[in-house]
Amino acid sequence: MSQTEYITIPVSDGTSMRAFVARPEGKPHAGLLVFQEAFGVNAHIRDVTARFAREGYLAIAPELFHRTGPGFEGSYTDFAAIMPHFKGLTDAGLEADIRASFDWLQHSEAFGLPISAVGYCMGGRTACLAGLVVPLACTISYYGGGIAPSQFFPGLLDRLKELRAPILLVWGGKDQHIGPEQVQAVTGVLRSAGKAYVNVEFSDADHGFFCDARASYNPVAVAQAWPLTLAFLKSHEGASARKADA
Repeated sequence: MSQTEYITIPVSDGTSMRAFVARPEGKPHAGLLVFQEAFGVNAHIRDVTARFAREGYLAIAPELFHRTGPGFEGSYTDFAAIMPHFKGLTDAGLEADIRASFDWLQHSEAFGLPISAVGYCMGGRTACLAGLVVPLACTISYYGGGIAPSQFFPGLLDRLKELRAPILLVWGGKDQHIGPEQVQAVTGVLRSAGKAYVNVEFSDADHGFFCDARASYNPVAVAQAWPLTLAFLKSHEGASARKADA
């Protein structure tokens, strides 16, 4: 079981951001930033956030569209409705949102505990960005379009040398939005920069395969990706805690 609520936190640019918070039973063993798909902090993202809380995380899912559409939840079949909010995103704004969410965790029940991040779709890119701007134990990007340049986002390739945390990259082999050349561009830069990363491709999975509300949901891939995600988080949180105690 987990306890859930919405909170509102201040952001450094003067805006206020609503976020969905899920708390575990008892004391959390770590904090976790959960970054949304392009469809908002919807029922699926809230469910995923609560799922992590049941694993012992104090998890927060900030509404990244708070500047253009507070409370926005889009339909998986109406991408056009998402575009105004998508186009309203900037890396400067996302970085401010990341820092505000991270600061909230640092001053919550997760005080002194390792903090990591996970994100899906545009949230996968945001999770990567978080690894550049705040001190995470690790970060996980599910099909993060825009890490390599895309039609919607400037790439982060030139900044990956600044990555401050190990990263797990998860892709779908049938993803028509993120081709193998983009994946190779990301891993090539990480390799050249000597960064710690794990790169995983589920060959039969499509974009959005982790979301059980989407037509591309792939339960076989999810059954393998979920324990891998938890293992990656726990191993690096343990390493972070040992480093802090040293």
